[in-house]
Formats: sequence, C-alpha cells, structure tokens
Amino acid sequence: MKLDGLKLKGEKRILATGSLTIYIVFMVAKLIMFPDQTLLWHLVTGLLGFLGVTFFLAMVLMVDNYMEKYLPYETNAFKRVGLQFLLTLVILLLVRFVVGVWIIKTFHIKVAPELLVASIALNIFFVLSVILSLFSYRFFMSWKREKIIAAELEKEKAIVQYDNLKNQLNPHFLFNSLTSLNSLIFENPQLASEFLQQLSRVYRYVLENKDKTLVTLSTEEKFISNYIKLLMSRFESGLKVNVDVKDADRDKRILPVTLQILVENAIKHNIISKESPLQIDIYSDADYLVVKNNLQVKHIMEDSNKQGLENLRNLYHILIEKEIVIEKTASCFSVKIPLI
Repeated sequence: MKLDGLKLKGEKRILATGSLTIYIVFMVAKLIMFPDQTLLWHLVTGLLGFLGVTFFLAMVLMVDNYMEKYLPYETNAFKRVGLQFLLTLVILLLVRFVVGVWIIKTFHIKVAPELLVASIALNIFFVLSVILSLFSYRFFMSWKREKIIAAELEKEKAIVQYDNLKNQLNPHFLFNSLTSLNSLIFENPQLASEFLQQLSRVYRYVLENKDKTLVTLSTEEKFISNYIKLLMSRFESGLKVNVDVKDADRDKRILPVTLQILVENAIKHNIISKESPLQIDIYSDADYLVVKNNLQVKHIMEDSNKQGLENLRNLYHILIEKEIVIEKTASCFSVKIPLI
C-alpha cells in the first residue's frame, strides 16, 4: 500500500513537472519569436498557454486512466506505450486544430508553415516524453516492489530456517539427555537432580527467547554454560570447552541459541573420545565472538542435512546485515559471529 501511494504521488509529480517544462518552453519560444508584441499580448497568450498546458495535463491523465483500465502495463508494456502515445497525440492535435482554426478566423492571424510544422513536432516530442516518463517511473516502481517482496520472502524464509535450527535442540538432545538422566537416577540421585535442573534451565532459555531476534552475550553465555554442563555429563573428559568472554563485550548482542548451534555443529562433525578430546574455545575478539575447535573429522556422520551453519550464515546476513566469518585450516575450524 505504501508503494502504491508513492507511485501515485510520483506520477503526479512527473506530469506536473512535464507540464511545467512545456509551459516554460512555450513562454521562452514566444518571447524569442515575437519580441515586438505588446505586454498585453504576451500576458493574454501566456494565459492561453497556461490553459492549454492545464488541458494537456488533464488529457494525459484521462487517457492514462482509460488505458490503465483496458490495457494495463503488465499485459503488454510496449503495446500500451504505443497506443497511449497515439491516442494522446490524436486528441491533442484534434483539439489544437479546432482551437487553432477558431483563433485564426477570430483574430485574422497568419501562421507560417514552418512555425506550424515546428509546433506540431514539439507536440509530438512533449507527448512522447511524458508517456515515456510515466512508463519509466511505473517500470521502476514495479521493479522496486518486486525487490521488496523478494526481500520479505527471503527474510521469512530465514526466520523459518532459524526456527528449525532452534527446534533441533529438542529431539536428539532431549533423547540423549533423558538417557543420561535415567542412568544417573540409580547411580547418583544427587547428580541426577542437578542434571535435571540444568536441563530445565536450557529449555527454559529456549522458550523464553524463541521469539526474540537478539539477546545479550551475557544471557547467551549463561545459557551455553548450562548446555555445556549437560554435554560434559555425556562426553566427560572427551569434551573440553573453554569460555573466555571479555567484560566489555557482555552487553553486546547476538541471535539467541547461536552458541548452541555452533557447539552442536562441532560435536556433530568431530570425533570425541578420552584419547582424542574435542577442544572448543569460545571467546570474544574485537567485534566478533569466536567459536573454535580442533579438527578430528568423523568418517561416518550421524544424521545431518549439513544446512545448519549455512542457514545461520544466511540469517545473520538477512536479519542483522552482517556476515559470519568461517575459517578452516588443517588443524582447526572456527566461526566468527558479529557482535551487535
């Protein structure tokens, strides 16, 4: 609706500007070609010229509305421009002929053939210029509207992908957590109670922040701390996680569950064992939060669509308009998340 309003205002502005240009050209040409005429003559012809330009503007609008009703630009743009130009020009020349004959007979004015031809050529030029200006503006607005719609669709797609990423926390992680909890209940009831509290904190965070676009880094840090404690109960000494966030960066913001997605991505793609522990370092560096791990890639992958990191990259690009930096060497893999 907003674009339609802009389009209407823009078209009126184009027509008004075109009509004003025609009037100025008419006045300048009149002064150059008839310098010996009286001031009264110039005032009268200037008023008639203004009325003529006003009529021209009204006629262009009338023809344009008529053509838009029966032959929209979207149907056949070139046919519409051609027919609108011919129809507008024919009406203008007919009216010009009738008015011209009346003026010549009434005031006994003689018009040189050269002046007549030049004025008709000017009429053709003005009509063509205004019609093409209208077409160009409508083409631009249509292109702009399509870009906005495409951007909105891309944003909605990214949000859906992000929701899917957050929902990945539920099935596999919950199953593994409940399995661990089941074994702890008999072996160590106190530890099982603590484990259950950590699990409830993790899911509470997801529920509380599922509709938020951004959270503070300190909030995300508390969440990932609880999440890591749950992972440690599962992998024990096979997983080592070090978090080192600068105090000055804790009030900066990121998308919620970003750290969980990156930690889970590292766990999903790498071997974890007591003999070859997976080392994950999370730290802030300048305007980025870095998640870095040593590389010990699995040969057999668990179920994965391999889209999690790519979807996260697209999400930051669309929603935050900043880029995630991914770096990979022979020994380590790191992802740099822009801090807002």
